[in-house]
Amino acid sequence: MELVVQVKLLPTPGQAAVLGATLRACNQAACDVAVVARESAVYRNYDLRKHVYAGIKADYGLGAQAAQHVIKKVADAYTVLTANLKAGRYGKPGSNRRRRIEANPIGFRWDAAQPYDARMLSWQHDARTVSIWTTAGRLKAMAYTGSPTQLKAVATSVIGECDLVHRDGMWFLYASIEVAETPPYEPDGFLGVDMGISNIAYDSDGTRYAGTRLNGYRRRQMRLRARLQHKGTTSAKRLLVRRNKKEARHAANVNHRIAKTIVTEAARTGRGIAVEELTGIRERVRLRKPQRVTLHSWSFHQLGGFLTYKARRAGVPLVQVDPRYTSQTCHGCKHRDRRNRPNQETFTCRSCGVVAHADHNAALNIAERGVGSWGAVNRPHVASPRSQRGD
Repeated sequence: MELVVQVKLLPTPGQAAVLGATLRACNQAACDVAVVARESAVYRNYDLRKHVYAGIKADYGLGAQAAQHVIKKVADAYTVLTANLKAGRYGKPGSNRRRRIEANPIGFRWDAAQPYDARMLSWQHDARTVSIWTTAGRLKAMAYTGSPTQLKAVATSVIGECDLVHRDGMWFLYASIEVAETPPYEPDGFLGVDMGISNIAYDSDGTRYAGTRLNGYRRRQMRLRARLQHKGTTSAKRLLVRRNKKEARHAANVNHRIAKTIVTEAARTGRGIAVEELTGIRERVRLRKPQRVTLHSWSFHQLGGFLTYKARRAGVPLVQVDPRYTSQTCHGCKHRDRRNRPNQETFTCRSCGVVAHADHNAALNIAERGVGSWGAVNRPHVASPRSQRGD
């Protein structure tokens, strides 16, 4: 399986200036390619090369590989844009925002990430340096560093494409590596995981992830964002950007720890993991305004992604199940009623009278659906009588 490892570059001031000039040239070229693509309505990678390849090489001093990566970056950006338009993420057809996005070419920041392949970047693991292509020629013996886990990963794994990233005045390489995937075992039951608003996750063993402390952090961040947005000064906007990045890092750290704990517990008990399918959760869930803010400010998709790749690395089977009515159905008697859930936390079955935490009850239903889903996928195929007769 493929993972992404981040290492930090340690360029000298002169090398940093050259890296900055290289990113600026690549992204200015990408902006020009995006304009040509929009004006000529050509968005496929290979077709777009015929229009712009020679021009951006000459105008911006790009090498052959760098020019091709710039063109591919633009083509991929338009592919993502088209998918988002089809999904309705930029408003309904005919809306002002959608018309503006459909009419204008995609733009790239001067420091947007630039892809590098093996012809443009080489690693010297013993010396812990890299040799990297720039518009001013090769920069050799540029030092890099990272955590022991990161350094071991790039030194012992097959490295694929890398991205050169400039963030907060620092330089990074995001390296794609291939790691061995543990074959999944046959699970002895499933650990159901319900993702929600009051609690980020609640599993079928009754373990609650998140709570008062994390929800308080969310509310403080929301109030601080509101004050900074209301103030509107330049310094307030700078602080708002820094706070947003800090909150994103905090969310990723919490999601990592939750996913690691769930996968470890499933592996320890020989069970698989069943999670609810979260595709379209923001569009289909109806919530009060304070809950909508929480829903849109937390990355449930990121948590699902962390669970997926950590489970694959550990060989833990993971299935996604239909989440409909899991919060309204009694796990014991299977009675379904909207009135079974009188509030956010409480589940009270109007048939058998069982009282439970609503998220725990939903997690138990998800675990049960996981068993059914795993059995349906792995059930041996039985030939029909007609096929057995050879008719």
